[in-house]
Amino acid sequence: MLLFDGECGLCHRVVRLLLRLDQRGVVRFAPLQGPAGQACLRAHGLPMEDFSTLVFVPDWPGDAEKLLLRTDGVMAALRVVGRPGLAALLAVVPRGLRDAGYKFVARVRHRIFGPWQARPLPRLEWAARFMD
Repeated sequence: MLLFDGECGLCHRVVRLLLRLDQRGVVRFAPLQGPAGQACLRAHGLPMEDFSTLVFVPDWPGDAEKLLLRTDGVMAALRVVGRPGLAALLAVVPRGLRDAGYKFVARVRHRIFGPWQARPLPRLEWAARFMD
């Protein structure tokens, strides 16, 4: 399960990219602002009003104890959708540096990409992969 900022234009673009890459259809998605996202944040003591951090839960709902945040979550999602090479490329950069870049982009993403303007999914079957 990938939890993302449901109001962010960049975040939705990343989700749509992952949908295209995930040929097996294994990753599910939910906005951090929705009931599933809020419950996960609450259960792990994470800020419930800060939606700048992507959260990847590798085995939802089986083992929702293991959360991967920011770039660790991005790399895990890439591995799950069958793009381990892209994940390995990111892994070359030390986590501190990766996450510093992630936090910078998180601060400016709304100014650059704007809010998400709802539009239909390119494939109707993708809708079943979203919670909330």
